[in-house]
Amino acid sequence: MSVGTSSAPGAQRVRPPAEDTAGPGVDPDDLPDGLVVADEHGHVICFNAAAERITAVPAATALGQRLETALPLEDLEGRRWWQLTDPYGGLAIRSRQPERNLLLPGGREVLVAARYVRAEPAGPVRRVVVSLRDTEARCRTERSHAELIATVAHELRSPLTSVKGFTATLLAKWERFTDDQKRLMLETVDADADRVTRLIAELLDISRIDSGRLEVRRQPVDIGAAVGRHIQAYVAAGQPADRFLLRVEQPLPALWADPDKIDQVLSNLIENAVRHGDGTVTIDVTASPSPREGEDTGTSVTVSDEGPGIPEESMNRVFTRFWRGSKRGGTGLGLYIVKGIVEAHGGTITVGRAPGGGALFRFTLPVAAPAYLT
Repeated sequence: MSVGTSSAPGAQRVRPPAEDTAGPGVDPDDLPDGLVVADEHGHVICFNAAAERITAVPAATALGQRLETALPLEDLEGRRWWQLTDPYGGLAIRSRQPERNLLLPGGREVLVAARYVRAEPAGPVRRVVVSLRDTEARCRTERSHAELIATVAHELRSPLTSVKGFTATLLAKWERFTDDQKRLMLETVDADADRVTRLIAELLDISRIDSGRLEVRRQPVDIGAAVGRHIQAYVAAGQPADRFLLRVEQPLPALWADPDKIDQVLSNLIENAVRHGDGTVTIDVTASPSPREGEDTGTSVTVSDEGPGIPEESMNRVFTRFWRGSKRGGTGLGLYIVKGIVEAHGGTITVGRAPGGGALFRFTLPVAAPAYLT
């Protein structure tokens, strides 16, 4: 903090004692949020580095000024906040102002909270401590939630419209359709209901990932066999068997993971390779160094194809919400969920370019054996 002569008569521009601001031994400039402190006369005696960044006002300018001059805040209706709250002349029992959105000059929005420090209850205000927080992160979160709602609404509308249309038609004109026509319409309703169920499951997964509540129920997992089951399902659905190449290195370390969630990861990665890649889809299962400290070995699964791959400039966005390649459909949530599941297991996932030119996804899981087995 700057030290020098203040513009307030008889005052000095000094750093306030730590116990008056952030606590013993804490430098206000180390705080992540803006901190502004005014003395008993309403002059600013602390204006930390975060406050400088948020307000774009140099500390040297703010220190020593009246609080309402250094921090000219207005509410969203254009009223001056310090005149409304009157910390020095208002209610003597008031001790704080709850956090709220206020505006800086130029219309920039900030989150502001204040605390009134008194030497004794109902006594005169000795300090006014103001915290400032930038709203950009909150705005980004709100935009992300709005995008999620819009995407989900769009994705739900199509299958629900189909379900409603076919069921209404069958109820109104059941006798007019042949058995084959009825079966076709009911199969379509069943498929669309499955699509809605998958979308709801994705939303629940995103909610748990974002809140850190994604539960992992660990069991022994034969990951080579799990990959084999997915390949068999694609072959049974009509994909040529020679489109898939599975290579499992032996011996593999015993892997403890959530089998349902690992199936979800494998399903998403293999489906991406089949739908959006070309040529052979290669899945390699190998032992590898564990991503978790204190463990020597882990298990890696690499899924690659021979298609056009992912552009270099897009690779850093692949695991974000709503990312889609140029030819991709769907919600764009699958790879975001995959990353969340892998990280919930203590693992890592990367994307790159395969030797054949296509996309290459590689995730590594720690062995994560239960404590009673170690």
